[in-house]
Amino acid sequence: MIFDFVPIWTLILGLAVFFYVLLDGFDLGVGILYNFASSTHARNLFMNSIAPVWDGNETWLVLGGLGLLAAFPLAFAIIIPAVYFPILVMLLALVFRGLAFEFRQRDREHRGFWDHGFGIGSTIATFAQGVVLGAFIQGFQVDGRHFTGGSLDCITPFSLFTGLALVFGYSLLGACWLILKMEDRLQTQARRHARLAFLGTLLAVGLVSLWTPLMDSDIAQRWFSWPNIAFLSSVPLLTAVLALLEWRAITDEKTQLKPFVYAVLLFSLSYLGIAISLWPMIVPHHYSLWQAASSPDTQIFLGVGTLFLLPVILIYTGWSYWVFRGKARGDIGYH
Repeated sequence: MIFDFVPIWTLILGLAVFFYVLLDGFDLGVGILYNFASSTHARNLFMNSIAPVWDGNETWLVLGGLGLLAAFPLAFAIIIPAVYFPILVMLLALVFRGLAFEFRQRDREHRGFWDHGFGIGSTIATFAQGVVLGAFIQGFQVDGRHFTGGSLDCITPFSLFTGLALVFGYSLLGACWLILKMEDRLQTQARRHARLAFLGTLLAVGLVSLWTPLMDSDIAQRWFSWPNIAFLSSVPLLTAVLALLEWRAITDEKTQLKPFVYAVLLFSLSYLGIAISLWPMIVPHHYSLWQAASSPDTQIFLGVGTLFLLPVILIYTGWSYWVFRGKARGDIGYH
């Protein structure tokens, strides 16, 4: 009997996407809030709070993309053409954001331009990611093993709304990260941004949670049929509890780590909710994980190297955050 590697690759791919959303999510969120920084000093500190880790955070995007290509090539062949336009916009925005990150301290004559570029690039990249998420949840037009829709089919009211929702969500992560890394007046401003972002995120999560089952009867059946509703109701209930804890943590000036922790947990529950809605489909409404998977030999060959590489990524990521723990300072880093 051949061992089934699909669950292992599903876990690897799921973790890669999850870590990317959380880690690059908060530094993109800091970039979004960079648009509202009150002074050059504030922008320097915002930049320094993510400078040691932002590049490494995007490792998970590469791992997720390569994992999808290697382990689920059929899904890759359908999904990427379907969302090619927002992915192209996202990558261009990330490239421009990276350029702005590097050039703002080297091209001081045009620092204002690069500052705007960093903030706008972060916002556009986040919005594009949200559009991809919305298009994925909605599903794609497929004939056999090929995507047969148009390049702009991914642009729908739902996907545009999920794009806006992710801007609020990443802003919440970014604001909570700044609460952890800033002091005094800047921390107070971060709490104010966090309250606004939290309210926007909470409203967006609620609307997406209602909109999604209304779009798809299978998803509605999964969440609201008996006995599923008895077990799955714990997800929205835990979300409500965490939302209350998050609001209290944001408004309590004595707490600094809790807002970020609760924001991460809120994202985790949202991620879990999407997984529950779509499981076991990797191309919604068409192909399951097992149907889209590569051959067992391919999964084994690639899995051996990945299982050695993954601990290395986790170790250096954890080490980076440990080394650069503490408050951001204006005399160290990018300024």
